[in-house]
Amino acid sequence: MTFNELNIAEPILRAVREKGYTHPTPIQEQAIPVVQRGDDIFGIAQTGTGKTAAFAIPILQTLWDEKNSQPRQPAAAEGQAADDEAPRRKDRRGRSHSRDTGTRAIRALILTPTRELALQIDECFADYGKYTGLHHTAIFGGVKQGPQVEKLRRGVDILIATPGRLHDLIGQGTVRLAGLTHLVLDEADRMLDMGFIADIRRLLPLLPRQRQTLFFSATMPATIVALSRSILHHPVRVEVAPESSTVDTVDQSIYFVEKQQKKGLLVSVLKQEAGKSVLVFSRTKHGADSISRVLEKAGIHSAAIHGNKSQGQRQRALSDFKSGKVKVMVATDIAARGIDIKELQMVINYDLPDVVETYVHRIGRTGRAGNAGTALTFCSQDDHLMVRDIRKLVGKQINTVLHQAQ
Repeated sequence: MTFNELNIAEPILRAVREKGYTHPTPIQEQAIPVVQRGDDIFGIAQTGTGKTAAFAIPILQTLWDEKNSQPRQPAAAEGQAADDEAPRRKDRRGRSHSRDTGTRAIRALILTPTRELALQIDECFADYGKYTGLHHTAIFGGVKQGPQVEKLRRGVDILIATPGRLHDLIGQGTVRLAGLTHLVLDEADRMLDMGFIADIRRLLPLLPRQRQTLFFSATMPATIVALSRSILHHPVRVEVAPESSTVDTVDQSIYFVEKQQKKGLLVSVLKQEAGKSVLVFSRTKHGADSISRVLEKAGIHSAAIHGNKSQGQRQRALSDFKSGKVKVMVATDIAARGIDIKELQMVINYDLPDVVETYVHRIGRTGRAGNAGTALTFCSQDDHLMVRDIRKLVGKQINTVLHQAQ
């Protein structure tokens, strides 16, 4: 199947072609027609499967169709505020457009766990929707809210948000969701891990009952299944891989190494793989900074990214990593699902994750879009039980290397 066969409007199809996409991924092929029909989705998809486009493209399609099926309203002069005495406009479903957010009501809300992922999704909507005239923005904490509020006041059709900042702006009356027609919960299991389940439950009563809900998660623990049942209406299950699967194009190896020898092994590996783009995972923020300092002393330029970094620092580090200016990034799990680099060549688990399923999300940063990738895991004596659980979860052979100090 090609994108031409998915009944996508020409402005969106044109943007998709410009991205170089001709054939949808399995999750896109399954999900796009379901969203176009208006059904809810219960989606299971590992990272790197093209999930964002699977919901972004059909949401843009639906909003584009609505926009072009009703008479165009006269636009206000540039910089002119809406007349406070003017009646609110009605959309084709009879919902009001809010004066407080320009001439547009928020129609689609994409809820996501991290600011990095919010920005990544926002970029995707910019790419696929650039010829539609639809407006979108991302809101998240860690930065001043002023610029985000200004964009909201100018009016947006699609809002990408992290739970904390969303509730802040709802409480201030800046975000109103009475006109919402689409809700997407992306990386639902990660939101659960980060403690956002209460925020999600607080949000649901504020949304219209008549809406389409798209629920995506890489894993499906019992708590996630229970949450999905409380918000979905007769959903279509879309599953492209078992929840324990890892990308087939990733070559996985485990290095058994003494804890005090890890830094030396890391330096050795990175020097052997000089020139490759490598993401190194640390369990803690302090550990990420410490690893980065060791690499700098060894002559390996790197950047560290974690929750104690400012938004500006994190964005600069990500930009340098994506551009290739910095080849090695050391990160905590805040980056496990927020970094989307098509040709990331290697992931190194310097520390094993606290939760075994996180291993899948980490190594899923490489081997994306059909490219080959390598994942190395450093295992000390304390980690043997976790490695056993990883092997059980993955269900496939992982290469084993016994490291001897030089």
